[in-house]
Amino acid sequence: MTTSIQHIDSHTEGEPTRVVVAGGPELGTGTLAERRDLLAAQFDDFRSAVILEPRGSDALVGALLCEPTDPSCAAGVIFFDNKVYLGMCGHGMIGVVVTLAHMGKIQPGRHRIETPVGIIEAELISPNEVQIENVSSYRCHKAATVEVPGIGTVSGDIAWGGNWFFLTEPAPYPLEIERINDLSTAADRIKHALCEAGITGEDASEVDHIIFYGPAKSKSAQSRNFVYCPGGAYDRSPCGTATSAKLACLAADKKLKPGEIWVQESIIGSSFRTSYRGGENGRVIPSIRGQAFVVGEGSLLRHPKDPYRDGIVH
Repeated sequence: MTTSIQHIDSHTEGEPTRVVVAGGPELGTGTLAERRDLLAAQFDDFRSAVILEPRGSDALVGALLCEPTDPSCAAGVIFFDNKVYLGMCGHGMIGVVVTLAHMGKIQPGRHRIETPVGIIEAELISPNEVQIENVSSYRCHKAATVEVPGIGTVSGDIAWGGNWFFLTEPAPYPLEIERINDLSTAADRIKHALCEAGITGEDASEVDHIIFYGPAKSKSAQSRNFVYCPGGAYDRSPCGTATSAKLACLAADKKLKPGEIWVQESIIGSSFRTSYRGGENGRVIPSIRGQAFVVGEGSLLRHPKDPYRDGIVH
C-alpha cells in the first residue's frame, strides 16, 4: 500500500527545512532523546525517504513534529539531515516556529519547543521573524591542532552549540560561492583527520561539523563563515548551532561581552543577528535571530514497488 507523509517546507536565510506534520512513525511517549534513538534504530528508512533524493536533497534538513513531554511546550521536534540525527538545529528551529505559525498552531509571542538536547525558548516576532534562545553552549578545547593531508597543520577550537564543531580561521580558500567545492574538500579532510587523530568533543563525541571563518562582506556583519555538515552538504545559512559555538568561543576569549551584538554572515551572504547571556559554569546562552519563509507544502508518497521508496542511499 502506498503511504503518505505530509510536510511543509521552508527556508531560513537560504537553508531549507522540511517539517513533517503527519505520516511519521509511531515513536511512543518517551523523552525526545529516546524517541530520536528509536527513530534511528527502527525507522531510519523514514529519515532517508524524507531527506534523500528523489524526494529531497543533500541541503535539506528534516524536522519531525512530536508531542512534547513537557506540557509547557508548544511542540516537540526531532531534527535529522542526509546522514545523522541532530541534537539541535538553529535554522531548523526558526523554520519550525514559522511553520507552526503558518499552521495556526501558535501566535506571535514567546514559546517553548522541546528537543532531544533540551527545551528551546523561541519568540515569534512576526510571521517570518524568529529569535531563539539556544541550548547552553561552551568551548571544549582551545587551539586543537591536527595534521591534514594536502593542507598541513590546522588549528581550531572545538565547541558545543547543540552539535560539535571545529572552528578555524583563516579559511584555506576565499569564502566565495565559486570556491564551495574546494572549501568542502578541505573541510572533509579536516573532519577525517580529527577522527583519525582521536580529537573529539566531550564523551568521545565525534566532531562532525567544520567551520571556516573570514572577513564579512557586509558592513553590518562581523564575520563570514562556511559550515560543512556531516553528510557533505554546506549550510546556506550562517548555522544557528555553529554561531552558538562561535559565541561561546568569543565569550571564552573575552572578545564579546554579554548582550553585545554579533552579526554572522553566511557563505551566500544571509545573516543571523546574535548575542548571548551568561550561563552556568562559564557557559553561554546564545540568542539567534533570523527570518524564515514557507515555500511549499504537500505529500511525499512511498509506493511499495518503488525501488527508491526509501531514497537513493549511497
